[in-house]
Amino acid sequence: MRHLGYTRVSTSAQDAKLQLDALVAAGVQKRDVFADVTSGSRAAVERPGMQKLLEYAGEGDTVVVWRVDRLGRSLIDVLNTVNMLRERGILVRSLSDGIDPETSTGRLMLNMLATLAEYERELIVERVNAGLVAARQNGTRFGRPPSDPRVIAAKLDIVADARARGKTAENAARLVGWSRATLYRHQKAQ
Repeated sequence: MRHLGYTRVSTSAQDAKLQLDALVAAGVQKRDVFADVTSGSRAAVERPGMQKLLEYAGEGDTVVVWRVDRLGRSLIDVLNTVNMLRERGILVRSLSDGIDPETSTGRLMLNMLATLAEYERELIVERVNAGLVAARQNGTRFGRPPSDPRVIAAKLDIVADARARGKTAENAARLVGWSRATLYRHQKAQ
């Protein structure tokens, strides 16, 4: 059971010394601190330092951060990161926020974060589905736009001519930018 630290600052002009000092004071060895210097616009799992931490950390380890917002760019990113760590059996401890899995209050906070993450994901799905329904009701069509029947007919004429000259179905279909399956589908539709 190791204590692994994680720090993040947005630009190289910023200094992670405050975070590092707090982690070392909390018992994290400097060699076990993973760091990122990247803007918060990148999701946590896309950051190189976080990726190295995730590769290194194992079940029973504790990831220690100065503040929980260091784990993600937004509330949902923080919640997803905490959830991902918990699913792997990795504990999360935030020094400034008082989130410590060794205490009942810390476990409560982690469970609340996990519940909020699940709730937020459900809200996102509901909003997306409601948006799709509203768009369909307003006449929006999803998927590939229908082909112009005149263009299809012209291409079928070209293919028929090529086939009459001895071309294979595959070669004739390629002449008009189709696959053999697309050619057969259009021929069957007529």
